[in-house]
Amino acid sequence: MSHWRRLFDSARPAVAQHRTFERARCLALPGLACLGRRTISGVLCAAGQQYPDWSAGCRFLEKERVDSELLWAGLRHQGFGQLASHASVAGLMDDTLCHTRGAHIHRSSWRRDPLGPAFAGNLIWASRFLQLSVALPQQPDQLSSLARAIPTDIQHGPSPRKPSPKAPPDAWELWRNAPAAATVSALGGRRIAAFRAGLDSHPGGPVRSLRVCVDGALPCRAVFRNLASRTTLVGRIRKDAWFYAPPTASRLNPCRGRQRCHGDPLPTPERYRQDESIPWQTVRACAAGNAYDFDVKTIAPLRRKAAGANPGLLLLIIRPVAYRLKQGAGLNYRKPACLICTDPSLSPAQILQACLWRWEIEVNFRDEKTPPGLGQPQVRTEAAARATSPFCVFSCALLLLALTRSRIAHLPLLPPALQRPEPKRPIQRISTAQAISALRAQPWAGAPGLANKNGFAILRPSPQKPPAVQFALKSAIGSATG
Repeated sequence: MSHWRRLFDSARPAVAQHRTFERARCLALPGLACLGRRTISGVLCAAGQQYPDWSAGCRFLEKERVDSELLWAGLRHQGFGQLASHASVAGLMDDTLCHTRGAHIHRSSWRRDPLGPAFAGNLIWASRFLQLSVALPQQPDQLSSLARAIPTDIQHGPSPRKPSPKAPPDAWELWRNAPAAATVSALGGRRIAAFRAGLDSHPGGPVRSLRVCVDGALPCRAVFRNLASRTTLVGRIRKDAWFYAPPTASRLNPCRGRQRCHGDPLPTPERYRQDESIPWQTVRACAAGNAYDFDVKTIAPLRRKAAGANPGLLLLIIRPVAYRLKQGAGLNYRKPACLICTDPSLSPAQILQACLWRWEIEVNFRDEKTPPGLGQPQVRTEAAARATSPFCVFSCALLLLALTRSRIAHLPLLPPALQRPEPKRPIQRISTAQAISALRAQPWAGAPGLANKNGFAILRPSPQKPPAVQFALKSAIGSATG
């Protein structure tokens, strides 16, 4: 709690008035400790503000009383301070969908469900967000290490809405030109540039290199051609992608005119994977709480049309990893992975570890949607839609950063025998739900009047069968996870 409060106090420049800042504190902490849905009314009830007028809390979000850029700038400053001096910064970027229920919520639309089956394209009514997180390694001095991702930026990425048939021609012309700038890739390119600018403004930031790990939708023209200096992009790519060799001296144009950027076509990543003449290398990296050995192939230098005149790309092919569903069962294999990197000087271990850290942003999405309730406030106006989700993610990011600073290496209570880690996976970190339970325990410890942790125990009567089921409110509050 003390770390969370100090981190929240560092965000004071993002709010103009001190009274508004205290109201933000009253909404941020109950938003984490709330036991029900994290709607505006639920958060106000958790803060004990259900009887006064609710309009002040609603106006705080609708009038955009918080500067989001300054809010994230202060959080990035705290996150960069957790890294070792002159260490590179690993950024993780991906987009997500938040289910909404109202048809009038700003810029909600029908979108394809990524969790639907492959044989049927399901549609959901949702809003789209693009998030950027920073990976904080647990062992900064080691090349392969586990990491926890701290959200440092989230942006609402709606699609432009088609105007009505009676709209003026200017509105139609604006709608025709808007889709190119409203795509996730274009928004991702702008946010990577803003993140690089924020890193340069941090003390010692200009000498740090930035590695941004993305999924398969972002390694495209809009991101490659707007990539800032001292920034490396690592992303997944299709196994049938086209690559080209650098142009030879005989194919360069000696006369006036634009020089050639691409040479002869090269085999696809799937052909390289099947090529036995290229040897496999064994690389060790950390994933899923343990260290594993991966077999990889590297091919460089390469050119790609989407990357423009990039001097060289590196292709990393990862052999499928074998696993067993149970002891004694046959081997199953996962799908191979193909990665592309804009910095051929990086070692395969650095590229692979950065790619494995990218899974942490998926963990961020799950944690933000379940306990903190990302997308649960059903706000309708454009300003409230822009302000509510970043404020919710900011509170969750402060919780994760406070958990990292407190250096809690084990769970507060011993888990049941069925949930204890296996010997081959000895590392088990505290989840966000467990951190929220520990955060609730500090302000609520003295509220029920408990003298110790066993004060909420129910003493069973002497008969073997109790006369009725007894509901213990204190025990339920103490074990609630949201």
